[in-house]
Amino acid sequence: MLLEPFHYPFIQRALLVGCIIGVAAACLGTIVVLRRMSLVGHALSHSALPGLVIAFLLGVPIFAGAMVATVLTALAIGFMARDNEVYEDTAIGMIPTVMFAVGILLMSLGKFYRDLFAMLFGNILGVSPADIVWISLIAVLVLAGLVLFYKEIKLVCVDPDYARTLGIPVRGLRYGLLVLLGLTVVAGIQAVGTVLTSALLVLPAAAARLLTDRLNVMMALASGFAMLATLGGVLASYYFGFSSGAAIVLFSALIFACAWGIGRLRRQRG
Repeated sequence: MLLEPFHYPFIQRALLVGCIIGVAAACLGTIVVLRRMSLVGHALSHSALPGLVIAFLLGVPIFAGAMVATVLTALAIGFMARDNEVYEDTAIGMIPTVMFAVGILLMSLGKFYRDLFAMLFGNILGVSPADIVWISLIAVLVLAGLVLFYKEIKLVCVDPDYARTLGIPVRGLRYGLLVLLGLTVVAGIQAVGTVLTSALLVLPAAAARLLTDRLNVMMALASGFAMLATLGGVLASYYFGFSSGAAIVLFSALIFACAWGIGRLRRQRG
């Protein structure tokens, strides 16, 4: 009975794509949490809307439109906040909101709210083999970027001023992280929606942060938490008819709550 769902191809695809996105989002989310960039991922998900609409109108893959819009927004946030003339939180609150408004305007002109609603919020149980290919490519790109620049990213997270004195291009690394973040958000939009992507970026990484201070261990724990939440959410969706995305988010929140409790107990004991 327990193994029955795993016989269905759509469940297998859902678990596979959820784990792929979960690992990439959790590893990148660890950096996002340490660098206090958690709001960026949520903001970038809103900026994808005009790209989705334009791609839909032109008849091209919505993945391409969302990717262009999200990456451009990520670069714009980094550019506007580069000299603190515009504070970063102001840029995060302003640019994605304008992009979202443009998307709503285009939707109102085209009058196809229902179609783009489904695209924007996704359905992990309805991913296709082609979706898995695109998402896998993005995950490989994100993880490769983190591996190649792991030492530099780690130093920037610990002491950005010292990293700057060593000649590490801190600003360039930040732009790179923003681009990778944008790509990760797009992968989530294509497959499972903005809510799930934002949750998998922050919740597993935040839970892991409560249990360890070592970056590599933190990434491993966050990845495990993301995969566990995906498994629990998909099974809950199958057995109880819950929304799969919401179930995965709630499982992620439950894991965070457990980690928070364990962290408090450890602090009280010593």
